[in-house]
Amino acid sequence: MQHELPMIDNTPDAEFEKYEAKFKALADAKRLRIMNLLVRHGKVCVCDLAEMVNMPQSKLSYHLKILLEQQLILVETHGKWNYYQLNQKEVNHVLSEELCCLFRLNTPGCC
Repeated sequence: MQHELPMIDNTPDAEFEKYEAKFKALADAKRLRIMNLLVRHGKVCVCDLAEMVNMPQSKLSYHLKILLEQQLILVETHGKWNYYQLNQKEVNHVLSEELCCLFRLNTPGCC
């Protein structure tokens, strides 16, 4: 018995593209290390973070920019220094049941 496939997918491409960008940001060991350090240390000055990851600030800034664009981290400026912290709300969302529901059918509790 063959199942008839629906002709139209109602999931907007923008929904998938949003998550594609977030997962691309997460698909880098250096950025995952940065996020892990922020989880363990809370708010961290960029100068201290550069030492922790043993990376020049210019390269670190590149990775921080990607994480900021995807709202995976937050930044506060105090004087001339930027302090970074994990955006726990966004990380929880990316790892949430809501996202998983895009890939499950007929699961109780899914959106």
